[in-house]
Amino acid sequence: MLQSLQNCLDCISMSAPASTSLRERKKLETHRAISHAARSLVRDRGLDRVTVDDIAEAANVSPRTFFNYFSCKEEALVGIDPGVLRELADELRSRPGDESPVAALRAVLVGDSEPQAMVQRWELVNELVREYPALTPRHLATLAEFEAALTEALAERLGVGGDDPQPVLLVTSMMASLRAAARWWLESDRSTSLDDVIDQACALFDRSAR
Repeated sequence: MLQSLQNCLDCISMSAPASTSLRERKKLETHRAISHAARSLVRDRGLDRVTVDDIAEAANVSPRTFFNYFSCKEEALVGIDPGVLRELADELRSRPGDESPVAALRAVLVGDSEPQAMVQRWELVNELVREYPALTPRHLATLAEFEAALTEALAERLGVGGDDPQPVLLVTSMMASLRAAARWWLESDRSTSLDDVIDQACALFDRSAR
């Protein structure tokens, strides 16, 4: 779900779609290992005291491998694997034709993944961005890239062109609904399951989008 929600993105570094090939899954594992190492090191040492070499060593990869996945340490902290974007977009295109746009987006963004774990990753990314404002441009660029990939796929699914605002409105509104649901749940007593909160948010959004 909140695959997108790294506020959408690790939640965005999210779970790979079921259709992902073995090769892509291995690449995603490496991507995640580097991202995890980067975030752990920055959380412990601070952004300015962590180098690409430090991250590569912690992830058990070479600096060359690091640069096969990321252009800089900031991207490793808040970026998303392009392969995941392609897989998510393809999954959205292939959802059953009788699903509403909201239901299709929910299936792709939430799927069968564990929402609480993704919310925790989302919170970690948000904390990093709050603590290190220098990450904001890269973070916003990642979110824009994520939204653009889903918007293009949804436009194809709906059979509309770039001059139709419906796809971008649906994607951005859906992501905002999921972020709001996650935020409410985090700040609540958590007596209601996150799955139920997400279901309520999607049901409300689906009714308003019809």
